Amino acid sequence: MVKLSASLEQLLRDARIDLVLSRIEKDSSIIEEVIKLVDSEIRSIRFNSIFILGAIGELAGQNAALKVAECLDDSDWSVCREAARTLGKIGLLTESSITKLSNLGSNDEVTIRIAVASSLGQIGKATNEAIKALKQLLKDKNEEVRSEAARSLGIFGTEAYEAIPDLMNSMKDPNWTVRTSAAQAISNIGKGTIKAIPTLINALEDKDWRVRFRVVNTLSQIGEETVPHLLNILNHKSSIVRIGAIESLGELKLPKPEIITALSNKLIDKNSQIRGKAADALRSIGKPAVPALIEVLKSANKKIKILIITAIAGIGIDAQDSIPQIITELKDQKTSVRLEAARTLGAIGKDSEDAIIALSEALNDEKSVIRKEAALSLGKIGPNAIKVVPSLLKVLDDKKPDVRWRASEALGKIKLNTPEVINALESMIHDECDYVCESAEVAIENIKENY
Repeated sequence: MVKLSASLEQLLRDARIDLVLSRIEKDSSIIEEVIKLVDSEIRSIRFNSIFILGAIGELAGQNAALKVAECLDDSDWSVCREAARTLGKIGLLTESSITKLSNLGSNDEVTIRIAVASSLGQIGKATNEAIKALKQLLKDKNEEVRSEAARSLGIFGTEAYEAIPDLMNSMKDPNWTVRTSAAQAISNIGKGTIKAIPTLINALEDKDWRVRFRVVNTLSQIGEETVPHLLNILNHKSSIVRIGAIESLGELKLPKPEIITALSNKLIDKNSQIRGKAADALRSIGKPAVPALIEVLKSANKKIKILIITAIAGIGIDAQDSIPQIITELKDQKTSVRLEAARTLGAIGKDSEDAIIALSEALNDEKSVIRKEAALSLGKIGPNAIKVVPSLLKVLDDKKPDVRWRASEALGKIKLNTPEVINALESMIHDECDYVCESAEVAIENIKENY
């Protein structure tokens, strides 16, 4: 055993961490030898022993936790710092060292303060001493210390409720990482965050998008209590704030009439980004938002129509009530509107005979891009569109290859196995356009695979 200890000492002196860890993996009793060497007078052995114990974490055990805690008083600042780090890595077993560790929060060495802020969170016990120390570290002159302190308070969760006012102040920190960590911490603390809502709302004005993103996420996690505050700022002078409010309401996905009405009003905002975010938010709310989308669609201009129709498509089959209005838009004078309407009917019209008939008629549109999209949508609808097969067969003679391609593809998805369909597709195998030929071959295979 003496020889082994001597050998172990040499490995630790030379910082052969990998070899020591390998030995521990084979023989856990070596951990006790490493613990004993924490008392070594040789700085490198002392330091590396502590490092090893941190590397194996909880496996180091209670004895290691107690021994490492003694090193918080070490005269060598780097050993002291490593001890602080290791206590965090060992975790809850080091609970008895929290008071001593917390007292190091006022140490002059910044790396020690960083280690303290981080390790208190890793230990995970929200004692009065730990919370008090972390609250003080939120005011540290070093941004990394402040950020780690916020992060650790977030780890404590609801037990750190008393730190919310301090975290709210940190939302004004000049450093974005601190502001982001503070917002995340407030979110993690949970139920007690209602009092932080006004500060979070103000933080939507932050110039850094990463902070705004985190604030939006935090507000959505707080839940329904944020709604009155968010609605109040939908007309804020800053477009950034309005966007943040809209995004937060969308994340909440609450089908409240007042939310849907407010978001619908933003569909006609002068700012195109605001309009887009409002449409996205209503799409997130889903089916309850469809009537409001339809109502705005009826009198909208081209750009807004396309925006709304796209949102309806995103809602999918739950937006079936909008089919009559979308069919109306399929006859709009603007090609771009008709195109979006044709695309949307493919997304929401699977069970609608009216939608299928409208798409069949669109196969005769003067614009080839509409004919192509109508065929593509009929393919998405699939077997339910069997009644329009004759119309698709006629389109196989379209002068535009993209239209022929989508029509043959649609026939393959509808899968009506009749001589007329098969013969028509076989004639397409020799089309002048290669991708039309390939589509026809695939369509024939799809039709015949179940027969």
